[in-house]
Order: sequence, then structure tokens, then C-alpha cells
Amino acid sequence: MVNKFEPPRLTPIGDSALLLTLSDAIDLEINQQICSLDHQLKTQPVDGILEWVPGYSSLTVFYDPMTIDLAEVKSHVLACLSESEQQITPPPKQITIPVIYGGEGGPDLAWLAEFQCISPAEVIRLHTAPTYRVGMMGFTPGFAYLIGLDPALATPRRETPRTRVPAGSVGIAGHQTGIYPLDSPGGWQLIGKTDSVLFDPQREQPFLLSPGDEVRFQDRAEGVRP
Repeated sequence: MVNKFEPPRLTPIGDSALLLTLSDAIDLEINQQICSLDHQLKTQPVDGILEWVPGYSSLTVFYDPMTIDLAEVKSHVLACLSESEQQITPPPKQITIPVIYGGEGGPDLAWLAEFQCISPAEVIRLHTAPTYRVGMMGFTPGFAYLIGLDPALATPRRETPRTRVPAGSVGIAGHQTGIYPLDSPGGWQLIGKTDSVLFDPQREQPFLLSPGDEVRFQDRAEGVRP
């Protein structure tokens, strides 16, 4: 079964892009299907398909209409989707992100704890407990949207976004958590800060995180976890 929720939807975007959607839900199993499709497309390059961008439960394919037509793109994408179910994808990259929670780098930790009627220590415990999956990239270069936040920490965005959030800030918005890779405006609730560099254009691989990677947060106040 390609999708436990609904058949895949194929939607043209202009004359040079195709959006494949598996669901409107944020779901780990569906996101794994998207990651598997991403891998399958990499192993089967086709002339005219220029690039593709995976999302939580969708993938957008950009192509050159002078080289390949829409019907061929649809056929190739659906074939790769079907084949991806039978293939073993490489194991995910595992990254640990050390975080200093609270203080100047986590100005919303106490507010979030009060909002959820728990202690700041419990916020930290709940935030460091899961293994998160990078569901998709977006917003700014290197910004990874992470799936796996404990529902007890799901918290609305700030009513008024900050005009500047420092790079390395760890935040929560809704059922998502993430790390700001660059100084930028932002409305997420900031609970801590990391020195890990999420985006460096001088590195061979500019992004520290990629879709499908597994991420653990480590409370630097507690030392290295076993």
C-alpha cells in the first residue's frame, strides 16, 4: 500500500514543476515514504528532471519542459514511489545537538513551563527524551523542521514575533521543534541555544541536517547522556 491515508495526488505547478502529495497530515510513516522516494529519485536520474524538494508529506519535482514532458515526469515519479517501498534505504544519519536551556538563550523556557503547568526541568526532560526526525527543510537555509515533539510541549507561537532571533536558538511552535540556523525574525518559543553550526556555506556540505536524519537534544547542564 503506497499510502495508509489516501492515493498519491499529482498536481502540476506551472509548466515546469509537479507536486506529489501523499497526505495532508504530519506523520512519521508518511515522512519515511517521502524520504524513501527522495532516495529512489537520486538513484534513478532522468534527463530533464532538474531537482526535487521533499516536504513533510509531499515532494515537488522541478523539470525542464523542453527536455521531458509532464506525463513522463508523472510516470517516473510514480514508478520511483512504487519501487521505493521495496528498497532498503540507507540508515539515517544521527546527530546530537548540545543545548544550554533557559537563561539568555532560552528566554521563553519559564513562560512555556508555566503555560503547560509543568516545571522548567520537566520541559527540558521532555524535550531531550525523544529521537526526532528531520521532516523537511525550509524557512531559511539549514532550518530543519523536526517531527517527534512530546504533545505535552506543543505550544502556540508568540503573538508578536521577534524581529531578531539569534542563530542556534532552539524553539517550539505548535507540534514542532527546530533550531534557527541564522539570525532572523521568528515567532517560535525559545527554550535554549546551541553552539552547533546548522548552516555554513564554506563547508563541503553546508547543511548540518538533512531530511530523514535523526536528532537528539542533549542538555549541556547534565553532561553526556549514556
